[in-house]
Amino acid sequence: MTATTTEHVTPAASAPTQLTMAGALNAALRDAMADDDRVVVYGEDVGPLGGVFRVTDGLQSQFGEDRIWDSPLAESGIIGTAVGMAMYGMRPVVEMQFDAFSYPAFEQMVSHVAKMRNRTKGRMTLPMVVRIPCAGAIGGVEHHSDSSEAYWTATPGLTVVMPSNPADAYSMLREAIDSDDPVVFMEPKSRYWSKAPLTLPVTTAPMDRAVVVREGTEVSLLAYGPTVRTALEAADAAESEGLSIEVVDLRSLSPFDDETVGASVRKTSRAAVIHEAAQFGGYGAEVAARVTERNFHHLAAPVLRIAGFDIPYPSPKLEEHHLPTPDRVLAALDTWEWDR
Repeated sequence: MTATTTEHVTPAASAPTQLTMAGALNAALRDAMADDDRVVVYGEDVGPLGGVFRVTDGLQSQFGEDRIWDSPLAESGIIGTAVGMAMYGMRPVVEMQFDAFSYPAFEQMVSHVAKMRNRTKGRMTLPMVVRIPCAGAIGGVEHHSDSSEAYWTATPGLTVVMPSNPADAYSMLREAIDSDDPVVFMEPKSRYWSKAPLTLPVTTAPMDRAVVVREGTEVSLLAYGPTVRTALEAADAAESEGLSIEVVDLRSLSPFDDETVGASVRKTSRAAVIHEAAQFGGYGAEVAARVTERNFHHLAAPVLRIAGFDIPYPSPKLEEHHLPTPDRVLAALDTWEWDR
C-alpha cells in the first residue's frame, strides 16, 4: 500500500447542501481515504451494511475490502490490531459501534494506545482514531446509551473530542485522522440526524479549542456533544425571562481549553456544566474544579453541574426523565442567589 499526501485536497466550491452529522462523518472518512492510502476503516458491520448508523455507508463499494472491512465481534482485537497497524505507519480508523461495547478494549486503550509515545520516549506514535457512538436519547437500552467520556479523559495520552454539529463532525474527524497521536472521537448518537447547510470540505475551529456558540452576559453554560442543543434551548427560554446566557461548546474534552472557557466565565461570573453521564465522578466535576481553581475571584456563585442521575442508564421509557432538559437547567440556575 503506497502512502500519499495527508494534506486535504480542496475541490472546487459548490453550493451548500443540507447534510446530517452522519453524512458529514461519512464524507470526512471518504475524503480522508481518498487523500491518503494509509487510512483504513474497520469495525463491526461497517462494510456492506455501512454501520449501524450508516456512517460508513458506501465506502466499501468505493474503496474495496482492503481499505474498509468488517471485523470479528472482538473489541479488544479491533484495538489491538489498530495499534499494530499504526506502529507500522498506517492510519486506522476503527468503530466501536456502541459506547459500552468499547469496555472489552479498555485494557488495550489504557495500557497501550495511551502510553506508546511515552513508553518509547517519543520515538513511536500511534496515528489512530477510535470512533465511539455515545450517549442516549435514541430509545436504546443499557449498553447502547452510555456516556463513557470520563474514562477516556482520565487517561493521559488520549485526545478526546466530541462534535455537536455536522460542520464540526467533518472538520474534527479530518483533523483527528491527520493527527499523529491517538484520538478518541466520540459521536453523540442523538445528533446523527441533525442537519445543517454545508459546503464541503469545511474547516472549523481546531479540534482542541472550545467555541462560544451563543453570546451572553450573565451565565456561561458549558456543554458538549448532545447537551449543546439542550444549553441553546435553555438560553432561548431564559431570554424571555430577561436572563442572558452564553453557551460554550467544549468540543475538546481532553485537552481542555481553559483559555476560551475562562474568558467566558470571567465575563459572566457564573458557570454551569451540562452532561448526560451520572453526576458523581463525572466529567463535569473536573470542569467545575478547573473553572473554580482558575477563576475563583471572578465567580459570583458556585459552579453548578446539571447531569444524568447516579443510576445505570434507565429503560427507554424513562430516559426522558433521566437526561438533562432545558427545564432542569433553568431550575438549577434558580438555586443561585441572584442580586439583579
